[in-house]
Parts: sequence; C-alpha cells; structure tokens
Amino acid sequence: MSKIVSLGSALQDIYLIDHDDFVGGFISEDTIDNQNARPVIPGSAKERKEIFKDLQIGTKADIDRVSFEVGGGGTNSATTFARYGHEPVFIGNIGRDSAGEAILACLDEEGIDSSYVYYAPRKKTGCSVILLDTKSGERTILTHRGASAKFDNLDPKDLDEIKPDWLYITTLRGDMKTLEKFLKKAVELKAKVMLNPGKLEIAEQKKLLGLLKYVEILLVNKKEAGELVGGTNLRELLEKLKGYCPVVIITDGGMGAIATDGTEIIRAGLYEDLPVKDTTGAGDSFGSGFLAAYAAGKKFEDALVFASANSTSVVTHLGAKPGILSGKEKLHQMPIERV
Repeated sequence: MSKIVSLGSALQDIYLIDHDDFVGGFISEDTIDNQNARPVIPGSAKERKEIFKDLQIGTKADIDRVSFEVGGGGTNSATTFARYGHEPVFIGNIGRDSAGEAILACLDEEGIDSSYVYYAPRKKTGCSVILLDTKSGERTILTHRGASAKFDNLDPKDLDEIKPDWLYITTLRGDMKTLEKFLKKAVELKAKVMLNPGKLEIAEQKKLLGLLKYVEILLVNKKEAGELVGGTNLRELLEKLKGYCPVVIITDGGMGAIATDGTEIIRAGLYEDLPVKDTTGAGDSFGSGFLAAYAAGKKFEDALVFASANSTSVVTHLGAKPGILSGKEKLHQMPIERV
C-alpha cells in the first residue's frame, strides 16, 4: 500500500433534517455541485420547484432531526485512503474550538495521521449547515470556510518528513501559489500527484494549465473541462486534456465518466442507480476512490469501477463519510465501453 497525503479542507457539517418544512424539487444539471460525480436528483429542469418556501423570516420552524458530521474534501479523501488500507496523512487547517476537536477525533478514529494539521490563527474551524429535505432529497448548504478559507500558512516542507508516494489535492480556494509550491515539492520528492481542482482553481485557467505538467492524474467534470480547454464534446475535451496529464478523468453527471490512462479511453456509466439520500462528498469519494484502487495496483478499469461504487455508496448515506467503502466489498459489473 501507499503513503498518501490529502491536502484540502476540514469542516464540521451540521445537518438540519426535515420532512415537510423544506419544500424541494428537481434541479437542472448546471446547478449541480461541480465536485459531484453524478446528478443530485433525476428529473427535468422544467419541473424545478421553489425550495424552502415554507420558511419565513422572523419565525421558528421545528426541525425533525439534527446530525453533526465531519466533512471537507481533505478529510473525506483521507478517509477513503484509510479504509482501503493505505497510510493516509491529512494536511489542512482547523481552529482551536470544539469543531476542530471533533475533526481531530474523526481523523484519529479512522487511523489518519493528523500530525500535520495546522491551527489557523484567530480563525474558527470551517462549518457547513446543510438544510436537507428528506421528502425530495434536496439540500441547501450554508458554508463558513473559517480556517479552511486560506491555505497560505501550510508548509510544503512537511512533505520532506512525510515522504509520500502520492499527494491528493482538492480545492485550495484558488491559492495558486500554495498549490504550485506543493506540486513542485511533490515532484522534487518523486511523489505522484492527483488533482481535483475546485471552481476557484478552474477560474485561474492559464495558471492551472501551466501547473498540470506536475500532475499525474487530473479529475474534473465536463463543465470544468470546457472552461479549461474549450469545447463541449467529451471525447474532444479528453483529447485536449490528455496533452497536459498522463491520466485524465472527466465526469458527466448521470452520464457517468470518460477517462484515459494514455493508452486507452474508457467510457463508464453509473455503477448503480440507487435512491439518493445526500450528495455531500460524492465527488470526493469518486476521486479518492479511484486513487485508492489505482495506487494499490488495480487496473485502470477496476479503479474506475471502485470510484463509481464508492461514490454511489456515499450518496445513499447521510454525510460524506458513513458510506465510504473499504475495497473489500464484492463489486458487480457496470457499463464500461472502450472507445
């Protein structure tokens, strides 16, 4: 197995769950969280309804249930690596508060090395309040980034001590300088890099494309790929991006994904079309699921299958971590086509 560093955010996710006070509906694909590997709810954009219309300003609403979870792309991905049997290390920021303590406890419970967690000065731990409607499965997320708003205090020299085999990077909130420093340090140490950029990195198109020479595996969705290299056709987007990275994966919501390892191109469908309970962490579980299997020596196709299975399992549970698989599960076949 490999030593894998997860670099990214750590948040406390507070779920406010209700059955009838939150009025949800269908959403169009362009409103899907750009980190998700599949659509939130199947349906037509024409069927979209007003959300939370029964909540009025200045009033109180009784919530059926509240749940406190640990989220953030950095800790979510590290959990996948831990459960798969790798040696995970998390690098990110928290505050000196109860939410930070909850995150450290979660990392310890999962067997994730938290020695390189930083306390951001004068910052509270990042927090998301998730309004979840159980009737429709729809959600609205209110996020305070807090300690995970910036990453310029993190030190790439930590990698000298860790000596990782892989560096898995989720969004650094558009901090291209810190991203570049960690990428260069990883290359210096001959560690391979998988990058799952967020919308703020994608917005820095020229800078990001220039940094992809340091990246082994790139994971983006179709919209992000189009913003990076232009175009709308999946095959065309893949052909353009594979000129920058050896391995490229482009997700396409309910249509699955297209990917290449430089030698073959694979079109993958959904692992399983199950009722969605909560899409939080779907993209994290897909990306980290792929790397968990790939870094363990699994074939390219098998790594894609595990990525999709991991994401499918996660969205059928409440929270980003409860549904994460271990790699020991017996997986069934899924739609795979070589193109």
